Amino acid sequence: MIVAVAAFSLMDMLLKLLTAHYPPLEVAVLRGAASLPFMLLPVLLRGRWRELRPHRPGIHLLRSALYVVSLVGFIFGVRALSLANAYAVFLSAPLFVAALSGPLLKERISTGNWAAILIGLAGVLVILRPSAESLATWGALAALAAAVGYALSVIAIRVLTRTDSTASVVFWTVSLMTLFTALLAAPGWVPIAPAHGYWLLALGVLAAIAQYLFTEAFRSAPPAVIAPFEYTSLLWGVGLDRLVWHVLPSARVLLGGGVVIASGLYLICHEHARASPEPGVLSWKWTTEKGRMLRRSAGVEVTAARQQKEESP
Repeated sequence: MIVAVAAFSLMDMLLKLLTAHYPPLEVAVLRGAASLPFMLLPVLLRGRWRELRPHRPGIHLLRSALYVVSLVGFIFGVRALSLANAYAVFLSAPLFVAALSGPLLKERISTGNWAAILIGLAGVLVILRPSAESLATWGALAALAAAVGYALSVIAIRVLTRTDSTASVVFWTVSLMTLFTALLAAPGWVPIAPAHGYWLLALGVLAAIAQYLFTEAFRSAPPAVIAPFEYTSLLWGVGLDRLVWHVLPSARVLLGGGVVIASGLYLICHEHARASPEPGVLSWKWTTEKGRMLRRSAGVEVTAARQQKEESP
């Protein structure tokens, strides 16, 4: 998982470098176009094209639109901010996932979780540094919009994965995102310099490596064990900022980022404790659905088990 996060961070570094030469919308197009062939490679090698069939086209469109908001917002953020500053704001996404799961997925949110969410959002305010003159920089607000868009897209994924394969979700999200951003970027398109071809190739390779390792990490261990390592992206951001741009985050950003991360870790640990299977109920690895055995995360599986109990006469 640490290597996956490192690959994502290197990919974000390339995105930031590209924003110095191309508009953010065009960078989003390049990111999607560069990664799509590598994401399709496993399906091509296995010849399982049926896995790409969408069962809920409307939700795929919605999820892709949310992903556009998330990716373009993040690119605007890293264009204006350092990687570490953008990460510190973007890492608030799990807080929004937890907060929005209540009204959108009808999930119960405990008092402790609400307290963690509010404390984490206070950490975001520390990073944004609101004042009488200005709430925050446009870059910070763009990163915050990216976090909200990402949180909503995660909730959409939780709905999609009930009927669609992982390959289908990834393919249609990236394909539609690339199409949407290409239409928006077309009027101000800047020709690609040949020298940046290597950067685009690296983008695609890093995206494939990161996605593969990310998936394998969650396949091999419970989410509560793996998810905290995602927060190491802030460390990678600090290191890359220092190495490439020779800057370091302020103490205020580190303090606010620490509060956000601590709140996120609390939510992860609390959810793991709540979702631990009862004796005699399914283990975290497997659950039966429609006669097939499907690999699940702890939260999804326990939810299915509870629904099965409620539906039993």
